[in-house]
Amino acid sequence: MRKKLSFKGQKFLDILAPKPNVTKNHQNCLELIEDFVQTPSEHNYKHPFDKELSFSEQNLEDSISLLFRFHKEGFKIGVSLVSNAMSLCASKRAFSIGIQVHCLVIVNGFLSNVYAGSSLITFYSNFGGVVDAYQVFDEMPVRNVVSWSAMLNAFANENELDMCLKLYKGMKGLALKPNEFTFSSLLSACMGSGCFGHGRSIHCLIIRTGFDSYIHVANVVLSMYCKCGEVKDALYIFENTKSKDLVSWNSMICGYGQQGHVIQAIEIFEEMKKQKVRPDSITFLGVLSSCRHAGFVKEGMYYFNSMVDYGVKPELDHYSCIVDLLGRARLLEEAREFIKKMPIQPNGVIWGSLLMSCRLQGNFRLGIEAAENRLALESGSTSTHLQLVNLYAGLGYWDQAARVQKLMKEKGIKRDPGYSWIEISNQVFRFTAEDISMGHNKSIVSLVDILVDHMRSFGVEEIDSSEW
Repeated sequence: MRKKLSFKGQKFLDILAPKPNVTKNHQNCLELIEDFVQTPSEHNYKHPFDKELSFSEQNLEDSISLLFRFHKEGFKIGVSLVSNAMSLCASKRAFSIGIQVHCLVIVNGFLSNVYAGSSLITFYSNFGGVVDAYQVFDEMPVRNVVSWSAMLNAFANENELDMCLKLYKGMKGLALKPNEFTFSSLLSACMGSGCFGHGRSIHCLIIRTGFDSYIHVANVVLSMYCKCGEVKDALYIFENTKSKDLVSWNSMICGYGQQGHVIQAIEIFEEMKKQKVRPDSITFLGVLSSCRHAGFVKEGMYYFNSMVDYGVKPELDHYSCIVDLLGRARLLEEAREFIKKMPIQPNGVIWGSLLMSCRLQGNFRLGIEAAENRLALESGSTSTHLQLVNLYAGLGYWDQAARVQKLMKEKGIKRDPGYSWIEISNQVFRFTAEDISMGHNKSIVSLVDILVDHMRSFGVEEIDSSEW
């Protein structure tokens, strides 16, 4: 059995190459199932035995223990019960418990059931185990649109657009009609891969099949257009969505903010409040992100302080926005004091925001403090080490700079090359730093030099990317 699993896993890994980390933490999971099936496990049961079993999100382990007790006592377990248990394990991120439920699926002969199989696909994909999910999918004797959509969604989570499109064609070849979840997954894959052309084509299919009237599909379409910079198209969809929900409003606010249309983002937020739609943490994150990009310090602080009026407790992401907002406005000491007064422990992102602002504004001493604090939380951060070296060097602290460089060497920390990409005629071209294998390389470099000269003519300060 292990040879069979190893062969199929390797076969599918070849399809996904070069992504060797897709099966992270799952290489032994199927062997664990085999061992579990062959060797009965001991469980401590806290609940009294009862013929009625229901699953509780607060007492997941107890509920699963009771399920196993049913099985041990010889009571018949329905496939729907096991499928629900697997779905709950996926939603609660309970991987080890889900593996045990998979064992029940095997010993009860439910692998041939399409709904049990679909639950297993969703479970493994939620943990990044797309190869394991495909193992289940490949061995299912019967598949329906639910199982195909579940597998498609697994690839969408990994931004594997090509595999999503192949699965979609496979569905059509079997005369299976895609559902709203199929199209939502396809659009998510387009967003993750940056393939706007494919996204437009899929949107056309959605309109032709009538799924544009489904609110969650409309929300994904809206998000796709926002992410691709087509905010006019996104606004058209937003305004023509009859039953807007909170996700619709949040998507439009965040979309405007991401594209730098700050005034419009704030206007949508104010209109949202007029419509008596209660904002949540994501709403405020979109508004604060918009304010930070535009340098609206007064407005940003006002919206941050108003969160409590709606019963929304600020989280790390909200604090990070304020720190970045103050830093961009050259209020570095205020940003530092804001961090010191935070009621929760700041994370590496927050210190990183302050570090970035300090570096851009030449405040080396405060930058060193921010870098040291970030390294205390993220000791393996390559960019922070490089920035700290340059900060020490900027103050003439050569011994300290050498100390950090030596520390990087001892830890084996190396700089990861940066990359960017662009879509032309439905094809994505990826550019990696120091990679000269791309065709027309000389023309590209010449054009970049022209752009740099043009930026300098406008007084744009050049920054050495190696410092970041």
